[in-house]
Amino acid sequence: HGARGGQQRRPAARDGEDRTLALEITLEEAFAGGSRQVEISGASGRRTLNVRIPAGIEAGRKIRLAGQGEAGAHGGADGDIYLEIAYAPHPRYRAEGRDLTLELPVAPWEAALGARVEVPTLAGPVTLAIPAGAQSGQKLRLRGRGLPGEPAGDQYVRLKIVNPPADSEAARTLFRRLQDELPFDPRAGL
Repeated sequence: HGARGGQQRRPAARDGEDRTLALEITLEEAFAGGSRQVEISGASGRRTLNVRIPAGIEAGRKIRLAGQGEAGAHGGADGDIYLEIAYAPHPRYRAEGRDLTLELPVAPWEAALGARVEVPTLAGPVTLAIPAGAQSGQKLRLRGRGLPGEPAGDQYVRLKIVNPPADSEAARTLFRRLQDELPFDPRAGL
């Protein structure tokens, strides 16, 4: 027999499922923020949503799109979509949290004598002072030049000493003079 008094039991309300999706953004987008159109497919078909990317968002952080997940049943709330941020590989920078690292090629004389060189950052080029006697692999810090935030990240510049090619007689002569006149053994510490 049916329910007493002719009452039908209402099915329990069920909230919709949350979903987590990956969203790959460029470091430039992470730096400046902005908006991105994201196509999402689910039980209710395909939709295109406008997503606001906050400036300085770190990889691994999630952006919540409330009520955009699976539909709730019997009056239950719709689920949410979480977009988990990942950084696309960048040709110049490596990101760690809000800090960025750039490998900067320098000439042997710039490293030996010190120099002021222009260095790219996501906010535009800046001048960096390379100290005299700098070594390959040495890291210099540009404070606050990483991704924005509280506090802003730093940009580290890793020096990479690059030799000019000895592809002419004049260049080979200069290298021979260095070899003869500088009493230098790079492996003295081994």
